[in-house]
Amino acid sequence: MKRPEDEITLGWLRLAAVLYGRIYHRIHLISPCPLPRTGPGILISNHLSGLDPVLIQAVCPRLIVWMMAAEYGRSRILRPLFRATRTIYVNRTGHDLTATRQALRALREGMIVGIFPEGRIETTGDLLPFHPGTALLAERASVPIYPVKIEGSTRGQEMPRVFLRRQEITMKFGPSVRLSPEDSSQNLRETLENL
Repeated sequence: MKRPEDEITLGWLRLAAVLYGRIYHRIHLISPCPLPRTGPGILISNHLSGLDPVLIQAVCPRLIVWMMAAEYGRSRILRPLFRATRTIYVNRTGHDLTATRQALRALREGMIVGIFPEGRIETTGDLLPFHPGTALLAERASVPIYPVKIEGSTRGQEMPRVFLRRQEITMKFGPSVRLSPEDSSQNLRETLENL
């Protein structure tokens, strides 16, 4: 089965992410990206800025299908990029069953779905409480979760400044985890906190 990563358009977009993320910005990778070459999974990360998805994609060989707040998808300039990368828009006003169905479909198709479980950018350096949707999605799809923790100078900066000013980022991936039915979003939060 052909992987989306092998599509020419996505290959060029990934090259742009690598050049921008790894050369323009400085990423110190403490541990390598553990994503398998094929197969589904959920990637979770803390959330410092709007730059996070690009930086994570720059060090991951797999296409990450990000779940993103729907209001960001209104940009006419960025909409073609989000469409090419299969971004899933999430309505933050409540439970979004459409987004959940799209994420489950992406996982069934063998994709990696990227989620920021805090649901918004944190500004203090402490992880915010995790929304329960990530744990529920992982349990329902029965897929591994790959945690990554980002630290760096992007915290608290407004867009577009965060994209234009060179940043120094530290990124650390943890081993994959599988949730049991007894696990919760608090277990995921502790996993990320302990990286």
